[in-house]
Amino acid sequence: MQQMISARAAAKYLGISEGTLANARCSGIGAVIKFSRIGGAIRYKLSDLEEYIDKNTFTHNGEFKELRNGQ
Repeated sequence: MQQMISARAAAKYLGISEGTLANARCSGIGAVIKFSRIGGAIRYKLSDLEEYIDKNTFTHNGEFKELRNGQ
């Protein structure tokens, strides 16, 4: 089983606020990352956090602009 962490720990891991992560879960905009609800608690797999970081890692701004513009 993969290691799962709380929303608070996930936000700290990503360097964003817990509120930003909650807003993304609710709206589907921003840091949209797969999560699980276990007994009312939100949990994130470390592998999903790492995948999000990998998908949002660029070598220059042009790469980000291309992705954003759908090119």
